[in-house]
Amino acid sequence: MSCVGPGEHRRRDAKATRLAQATWKGVQMGSPEKIRLADAFASFSEHFSPRIAAELNGQHVKLVRFQGPFVWHSHPHEDEMFLVWRGTMRMAFRDRVVEVQAGEMIVVPRGVEHRPDSDGEVLVVLFEPAGTRNTGDAAAGEKTVEHPKWLGE
Repeated sequence: MSCVGPGEHRRRDAKATRLAQATWKGVQMGSPEKIRLADAFASFSEHFSPRIAAELNGQHVKLVRFQGPFVWHSHPHEDEMFLVWRGTMRMAFRDRVVEVQAGEMIVVPRGVEHRPDSDGEVLVVLFEPAGTRNTGDAAAGEKTVEHPKWLGE
């Protein structure tokens, strides 16, 4: 038997109701749904226009399609992880270029200037702190996305 007062029951019931009613980008809180990457990537076609697929521990998981060179930039306060889902990309650094193929990943440490590039279309899963601007410290330009959309928006 529980030894809690009526106020505690009301708080628990209110919390349960909020969890049952709240939605987070179409997924019920407390009821996680899987994300099928093939379907998620098929839901948009724009290049250099990342979509937020999930958020966890202050990080965004973003999906991005790109082809050709991006802009040179760095992120003074954020590390980025690039996981290639399909295709092959080159991560250019000022002193070298690293080829990253499907099923491989690369982490770019904060403050390191870099430029993703590819010959064909590449599908990439990005992990980075929420609020990270895709062009980092580079001047805003045509490839800058200040507020990325969530999948399905």
